[in-house]
Amino acid sequence: MLCVGLGITHASADPPNVVFLLVDDLGFMDVGVNNPDSFYETPNIDRLAASGTNFSNGYAANPVCSPTRYSLLTGRYPSRIDATNFFAGKREGRFKPAVLTDRMPLSEITLAERFQSAGYRTMFAGKWHLGPTEEFWPKHQGFDVNYGGHHRGGPYGGKRYFSPYGNPRLSDGPDGEHLPIRLAKETAGFIGKDTEQPFFAYLAFYSVHTPLMAPKALVDKYTAKAKRLGLDQRPAFADEEQVWPDAKKPRRVRTLQAHATYAAMVESMDRAVGIVLDAIDEAGMTDETIVCLTSDNGGLSTSEGSPTSNLPLRGGKGWVYEGGIREAFMIRAPMIDEQPSLCDHPAISVDFFPTLLDLAGIPAEQDAPIDGVSLAPLLRGEKTLEHRSLFWHYPHYSNQGGFPGGAIREGDWKLIERYEDGRVHLYNLANDIGETNDVAKDHPDRVEEMRSRLHQWYRDVDAKFLRAKDNGPDPFSPH
Repeated sequence: MLCVGLGITHASADPPNVVFLLVDDLGFMDVGVNNPDSFYETPNIDRLAASGTNFSNGYAANPVCSPTRYSLLTGRYPSRIDATNFFAGKREGRFKPAVLTDRMPLSEITLAERFQSAGYRTMFAGKWHLGPTEEFWPKHQGFDVNYGGHHRGGPYGGKRYFSPYGNPRLSDGPDGEHLPIRLAKETAGFIGKDTEQPFFAYLAFYSVHTPLMAPKALVDKYTAKAKRLGLDQRPAFADEEQVWPDAKKPRRVRTLQAHATYAAMVESMDRAVGIVLDAIDEAGMTDETIVCLTSDNGGLSTSEGSPTSNLPLRGGKGWVYEGGIREAFMIRAPMIDEQPSLCDHPAISVDFFPTLLDLAGIPAEQDAPIDGVSLAPLLRGEKTLEHRSLFWHYPHYSNQGGFPGGAIREGDWKLIERYEDGRVHLYNLANDIGETNDVAKDHPDRVEEMRSRLHQWYRDVDAKFLRAKDNGPDPFSPH
């Protein structure tokens, strides 16, 4: 594992600004920097990656949204508070899911609160989905300003992605105003409002989450593009395993990027990223503003319209396969000269918390355990990080058809454990990024060692698991 390049950090008397961009449901293969053959056009995300470090093995802490959002703001694995599914997600399958916490406790010390206490002005815009009622929303979790963050996991009021929005924390714009552009303009306005005080701006797009809808001109553009490339004549789906009981047919997974509306949603979101990057440049703050971008889970490929393909990654949102957890993951830290352009060292969403505090010179110590590690040494090109394991824990039946399961990654090796019956699978991601060749039987010692460490981590975070239905059989338990 290595990061290409050598960075030199220059000390500054002024604390850096921080802009964090979170895209909802964006797949790893949806952006050009990760997939030059992508059907979608993402020039602004690509230019951000070109001016910073792109982590090619970057991950979300969970295959669905709320848990990863918790991990980003706290630096902690969501299993520590049983926030292991999107909030309110209680679908049953063969068994009952694990108990679920549906709010980020106010006792958590968030990244916004750490920056706020260090004298930063703070802003949130977009999707929150971290608590059911107002006392758990952004202004009670360290943000001075909140544009659009409330309990819902999507733009489900009014005209949804177009004004009037029907959002209790976002005023309506002109009829037909597009939500990602509006959120970007609010963020840009916040950035340019006060050039004397450092800021932390967190823009969590509702895009590219369902409902699938976008400006007509952009949809028409990609409809024509798909036809021009002959994609409208090619098969777009294959079979994936079916987990839901009593299903009448196999689950389908999209294998071809060609969905015009989804492509338009990606481009519109990318244009919004460009508005924010331009605002930083126009304010003369480029050299003093850290910019991060990632997603909360993989692209939606197996349900709800299945608009994108994550191939060669298997699965998508709601699955612990790579397609559900590997993300676009980039950091631009301009105080570091010759910052590595590419890093293949595994990183995960809990790492943003200690990384940003480290880069800002704010101590990360606190009473609650922090699971992430600072990636700043990798950005500086000083060294690789010490060996560590990455973990996932999803004891739920996803809306997207994914099975309840956990996973551990160590180096190139990834072990998946199924919670219904305890079966395990082992993959070497260096040779099999698509997780199609299970080599567990060929490496029994490695399976035993990795599974033992995964089970120890379950104990460390007090992980919860599937429960039996009334008068039903007992599920597998690792305890």
